Amino acid sequence: MDEADVIDLLLAQHALIRDLFDEVEQAPVERRAEAFGRLVRLLAVHETAEEEVVHPYARRKLDGGSAVVDDRLAEENEAKQLLQHMDQAGADDPDFMANLLRLRTAVEAHARSEERYEFPKLRAHTSDAERRGMAAAVKAAEAMAPTHPHPGTESAARNVLMGTPVAIMDRARDAIRRAKGEPTTG
Repeated sequence: MDEADVIDLLLAQHALIRDLFDEVEQAPVERRAEAFGRLVRLLAVHETAEEEVVHPYARRKLDGGSAVVDDRLAEENEAKQLLQHMDQAGADDPDFMANLLRLRTAVEAHARSEERYEFPKLRAHTSDAERRGMAAAVKAAEAMAPTHPHPGTESAARNVLMGTPVAIMDRARDAIRRAKGEPTTG
């Protein structure tokens, strides 16, 4: 994504996440795992980058930022737990579609909360240069982020401490599965 402003970048990713949910829901059974794999990967790297870059900045920069961020982190953890369960169970799981609906509801509510409570305040209390710097930092964090959900790592410190080794393991597992012709979920 070419967006140079972190808010624009995150909003574009939220739109892409909604599109990927549509794709998974509409995919034929034999293509569902592949579509779900793309959704899992985007959600994992997106949330990791927010946790490492955006939320710590919001916590420091915004009045009441800690409360706003704490609410977003609780939402993220809940969604990550369900996503992890779904990722491990795979798209063949009999409860997959019901869980996908639950996940979509949680993720979209979380995105709306960010868009309503966090992003406008960040835009109002940061300069263009700060938002450009944050966008670059988010892109860098996403490039190094785990590709699967890992609940319990919602703080920047935990992501930095655990992120690189977990990301290497996730990416190696994904490469092995792709080489075998398997989906990267499950």
